[in-house]
Amino acid sequence: MKSLRDGLLFDFYGNLLTEKMQGTLDMYLNEDLSLAEIAMEEEISRQGVHDKVKRALDQLHSYEEKLGLVDRFLKQTESINKAINLLDNENYSEAREVLSGLSEIMKE
Repeated sequence: MKSLRDGLLFDFYGNLLTEKMQGTLDMYLNEDLSLAEIAMEEEISRQGVHDKVKRALDQLHSYEEKLGLVDRFLKQTESINKAINLLDNENYSEAREVLSGLSEIMKE
């Protein structure tokens, strides 16, 4: 259930969640605690933690659908890495093209 993308979503949109959801999701994604460990910490059932995590992740995915900040960030990162590799290989004209494309992504 955990993914790098979920971690990015939490980094970008986590502050839009309630404090309780933030805390639970932080323990789940960043502290890598199991649902059972979080349940003990929060004094609720494992199923309660599962439901809370699912609701929080659903909210984060909803924000991403509307705003697209993570997708945009990933595209920018990919372009930057590609340009760096091209520059390292002295492919300056191709690097210029990639950077021009990056410029367009940033204008979106």
